[in-house]
Amino acid sequence: MTGRDRQIIRDLAKRIAEIAAQPEQEEKQRLWYAHNSLHPVRPLVFVSPEGSWVELLPDSAFGCEEEGARGIERGLRMRLYAAEHFHDDQVCDNVFRVSYSVSETGWGVEPRYTHSGAPRGAYVWDPPIKTQADIDRIQTPTVTHDPEATRRKVEFFKELLGDLLNVEVHGIKPSFLGIIDEWTRLRGITQTFWDMCDNPQMVHAGMERMTEGKLAWLEALETQGLLGLNNGNDYVASGGLGFTDELPAPDFDGQVRLCDLWGHCESQSMSEVSPAMQAEFVLPYQLRILERFGLNCYGCCEPLHLMIDTLRAQVPRFRRLSISPWADKRVSAEKLGGDVIFSWKPNPAYLAAVKFSSETVRRDIRETVDIAREHGCVLEMILKDTHTCNNEPWRFDEWSRVAMEEALRGAE
Repeated sequence: MTGRDRQIIRDLAKRIAEIAAQPEQEEKQRLWYAHNSLHPVRPLVFVSPEGSWVELLPDSAFGCEEEGARGIERGLRMRLYAAEHFHDDQVCDNVFRVSYSVSETGWGVEPRYTHSGAPRGAYVWDPPIKTQADIDRIQTPTVTHDPEATRRKVEFFKELLGDLLNVEVHGIKPSFLGIIDEWTRLRGITQTFWDMCDNPQMVHAGMERMTEGKLAWLEALETQGLLGLNNGNDYVASGGLGFTDELPAPDFDGQVRLCDLWGHCESQSMSEVSPAMQAEFVLPYQLRILERFGLNCYGCCEPLHLMIDTLRAQVPRFRRLSISPWADKRVSAEKLGGDVIFSWKPNPAYLAAVKFSSETVRRDIRETVDIAREHGCVLEMILKDTHTCNNEPWRFDEWSRVAMEEALRGAE
């Protein structure tokens, strides 16, 4: 790393440390602890630019020359941008997280992708599972840790940033464990829909094989000591921070287990499938995974308002449900009440529209806040799936300003 790159990175880390020391960061943590224990002070707001980061932080925003240094710079600049621009409840802490150096094998079979060629464009894929016999080709994923590589990485970052930020090794925090979306990647979404009607044993065989594999992978992470707690400043599931006093489990002795973590399953590819089919082909396999975790979240982009009764009855230690832009907000609020976090995903189209309208955003948010308050819901607003802001980064600032105003109004 060049001296210039090093100085750029250290200057960014110093600014993060200064922001992390502000009292408001402790107040945000307090709000998340209350929120996740179902004793909210007000609706919480979290902004995640995701695909729009390339518009908020274009290449011209970076100063480092070497590729590795630029990757570190990017992570630090994203943290700073969020802290300095968004009027939300993200917590800026003084921790620099280092991941374990691991390699994983995957499922042993992979689709062939054909991309459109457009930047961030669409793609199609040729799934490898053509017949039931192909299921035997699916391998159990394995994970291998290189402790020496991890040690070297930690030493590098401690020397680079240790006097400015707390350099910590953070283990693997499994999420998006729903299996069905991985199965449809290997079998194809349309073909899976057909299978549910005329070849149900194919779906059950595939889901059984992949559930066994996922459980074996999770158990390997636990046995090898590669799991990391996600009960602090951790983005959990499809939105929300993990601050909670309910994890790890009371008998925690320092070795992280699945029962010490937030768990998460989703069924995004089943958006157009009936609740009865989801209950038959998907949920039984997911429950075998979720039963291993201490607190559980469910969902992402799929509309789940018709599944709520089933999920509430069957998901163990159910704490957070994703309410997507395609879910019926009123039905969801009526069914959830204050027993499960209403993790609302506002429609990102309002932010990405050709012309941005603060009033349209405000009406959408106010309606949701009022519905949630009417039914005593524990509401969080997680702006995500924001693939563009039409190259107007200020839209995120304005959206979060409006959202925070409405969140504060909702607490009055």
